[in-house]
Amino acid sequence: MAGACAVLVGAVCSLVLAAGCSSVATQKGFYEPIAAELRAGNYDAAAAGIETARLKNKYKDKDRFLYFMDAGLVNHYAWRFDSSNVRLSGAEDAAEELFTKSISRAAASLVLNDNILEYAGEDYEVLYANIIKTLNYIALNDPEEALVEIRRADEKLTLLDQKYRDAAATLNERATSDTSSPAIPYEAVDVRFQNDALARYLGMHVYAALGKMDDARIDHEHMIEAFWEQPNIYDFSPPRVKYQSRDKAILSTVALVGLSPVKEALNLRMRTDKNLDLVQILYDSPDGNGPQFGQFAMPISEDYYFKLSIPQIASRPSVINSVRITVSDGTSGQLQLIEDVGRVAQETFEAKRNLIYIKTVTRALVKGLSTHKAKEKADDGKAGGWLKKLAMDIAADFSENADLRCSRMLPGRVFVGDFEIAPGTYDVTFDFLDPAGNVISSRTITGYKVLQNCLNLIEAASFN
Repeated sequence: MAGACAVLVGAVCSLVLAAGCSSVATQKGFYEPIAAELRAGNYDAAAAGIETARLKNKYKDKDRFLYFMDAGLVNHYAWRFDSSNVRLSGAEDAAEELFTKSISRAAASLVLNDNILEYAGEDYEVLYANIIKTLNYIALNDPEEALVEIRRADEKLTLLDQKYRDAAATLNERATSDTSSPAIPYEAVDVRFQNDALARYLGMHVYAALGKMDDARIDHEHMIEAFWEQPNIYDFSPPRVKYQSRDKAILSTVALVGLSPVKEALNLRMRTDKNLDLVQILYDSPDGNGPQFGQFAMPISEDYYFKLSIPQIASRPSVINSVRITVSDGTSGQLQLIEDVGRVAQETFEAKRNLIYIKTVTRALVKGLSTHKAKEKADDGKAGGWLKKLAMDIAADFSENADLRCSRMLPGRVFVGDFEIAPGTYDVTFDFLDPAGNVISSRTITGYKVLQNCLNLIEAASFN
């Protein structure tokens, strides 16, 4: 008996080890040294780190969107604008292909952990792919292509609401026709974000540089509307901007600050009550009596208690509070916040989070019932049967891990400022300041030529 128990204990340990090392958990440790290079301003080293990670298969084929997105962003920071555009275009293509595929594979993900499936990117990630490409084309002095990217960003936001309504219709139709799984209706959440202020700011300047002042005025008005109509995103005052001057040039400055939010796991527990035909979702707690997160009324044949985990957006704090610009002719001033990437991420993720929640609960119900039945068969009243049931519980819990994949290379906030200045050649310094006014980092661009009636846009970043 002791020998048999030892074998079964070994089997339990093997299951735990296998589950912990399997592809059902998001692999993200390899990002740490790359993020450290970003914070140090070593953008070439960060770009090399992305490529090394790819060669070491840290970016698997199912994660190809993330590779293209991360590599595109870091190449932008390294001022390799053509390379950035190629990779960000790859991210766009992957996102379009994989979202459609993810809806068609929704039935499979009811039994498979989302980490195993291809990652199609978040809506805010795809939006910023277009905005970063806009900055690339501005740097490459290609305003027409910059406008193409701005229009693409605008179209994506316009269609975002309909995207999830179509997904809801597809999934609910499938749930009705597939009687093998519990049917939990998915109701699309309204997306309260249809107008991006940063995209409007860039569009305003591109139009002005092309001499299309009426279009520039319209984009300026839309930028202001973004603040008044979307206080859930823009809970701060719109920046004071200038896109034309009577007798001088406009120097436009853009500062990328900090790093964007990431996903963290929200661990929950599902408790069923067959007498009440009720499924309760509880916050995880040591005593098993956490507060209720949600509930569903549906016929349930068994009582069980099961782990589930969903992603949530979590911010990454920055020590930088403000950005100061100084030009070698004595011009200086503070830049103003125009975009909080964290708020955009939170709002756009809400529509998908509801979909993830429904899928995760449905998968947990299917898996919980299967595990319950398997445990009944294994229960022989002896130590061996108890250990088998323990192994099943452990394996089931380990296989429920939230999909925490996301791009970790996006900036956290964007500041802008426009300055009237005489045409000429200047050195421009960006000082990134903490709340006490101490300089955390500086970036000086030397010999920048400011031209009259042209788009003079200069950019710097600090990811601290």
